[in-house]
Amino acid sequence: MDYRGRKAAFYTLGCKLNFSETSSIARCFEEQGFERVEFHDRADVYVINSCSVTAEGDKKSRNIIRQAIRKNPGAMVVVTGCYAQLAAEKIKAIDGVDLIVGSEDKLRIHEMLGDLQKKAETEVHVGQSKKIKSYFHAFSFGDRTRSFLKVQDGCDYFCTYCTIPFARGRSRNDSISNTVAKAREVVERGTLEIILTGVNIGDFGKSTDETFLDLLKALEEVEGLQRIRISSVEPNLLTDEIIEFAARSSRIAPHFHLPLQSGSNEVLKLMKRKYRREVFAERVCKIKQELPEAFIGVDLIAGTNGETAEYFADSYQFIADMDVSQLHAFPYSERPGTRALELTPVVPVDERKLRTQQLIHLSDRKLRHFYETHLGTIQDVLFEDPKNKKSISGFTGNYIRVETEYHPELANKIRKVKLESIQPDGHVRGILV
Repeated sequence: MDYRGRKAAFYTLGCKLNFSETSSIARCFEEQGFERVEFHDRADVYVINSCSVTAEGDKKSRNIIRQAIRKNPGAMVVVTGCYAQLAAEKIKAIDGVDLIVGSEDKLRIHEMLGDLQKKAETEVHVGQSKKIKSYFHAFSFGDRTRSFLKVQDGCDYFCTYCTIPFARGRSRNDSISNTVAKAREVVERGTLEIILTGVNIGDFGKSTDETFLDLLKALEEVEGLQRIRISSVEPNLLTDEIIEFAARSSRIAPHFHLPLQSGSNEVLKLMKRKYRREVFAERVCKIKQELPEAFIGVDLIAGTNGETAEYFADSYQFIADMDVSQLHAFPYSERPGTRALELTPVVPVDERKLRTQQLIHLSDRKLRHFYETHLGTIQDVLFEDPKNKKSISGFTGNYIRVETEYHPELANKIRKVKLESIQPDGHVRGILV
């Protein structure tokens, strides 16, 4: 069907993987004739790519759905993403939702629109989680200087607190050759940096008898690609060989993100994680040995069921002693159907928030220390095109956000910058070399 003259708006909640998929969904719409507009604009179709990693993600998803309905009550409203897969009946109860599309059919939304008339009853296209087996490529473009490139989907870990395997299915990926072809397509569009994203990217190759290290080696050969940034990799899957290859590479950014979740071995056991904290410590030491300047981000959950005050104190001290750069800390959120609901003691919500704040304060100190150790150095910064045109900023290879005076020709360019000082907003002020 020809949708020329019609407008579509998109909203992404949650992770980088969702961001890459929304961008690909939007391109499918544009190929059908739609004009893509901002979400706050009046559109004929609103697509919400939802998140359900926490109860807050559920709440935000519902709020955004209602915003779209209020913006234009006559528009078609489509909800996809993890919340759509896991809670279709709850979304169906929101008056004004036309389509609910599960994980298997995200890239087919444009085929389900029909004449764009409001539905008398919400259509639900959500299959069983165990039947989610298809894999579709996705990458973001046009929203940032960098591109999020999807390389993997799903997860086989089934940690006690997590619903992602139920929302996205088992771990799977396409071949290295097809993934590299998508990377070339991204680079041909003028993108200099790609960020590898997925649910569990260290598990890449499980469905194609390849490895994540093989993928990195192949991507490094993509002509015109200046930077490869690795997103979250499980500590047990980040091998010495991957770290050593990154250290030798001129394209892989010295930036690692490890989803530790807890620094207590007792809590890791309750979570059914695949490693002990000693493995995490070994990974951090290996990274710093090979790449002393590397940025290391860490995911943590505070107040999960079973985390006593003593366990949290032990976890906090372990993390405080680690040479990591930043913590992404979140309070534990009960997820329906997870085994964590059977664990005790249950940490009060206020205590979860208090523990999270303690970790956030620790993160602030670690990040400032990391920035301070790099003041006076000269770094390569990939600048992004700003909206306010008063200043311009970008990231170093090791993930320091640097700001300098606005020059339009800097956008989407890598330039050498001397890091001068830390500004009140936490960003680093730099001077072009």
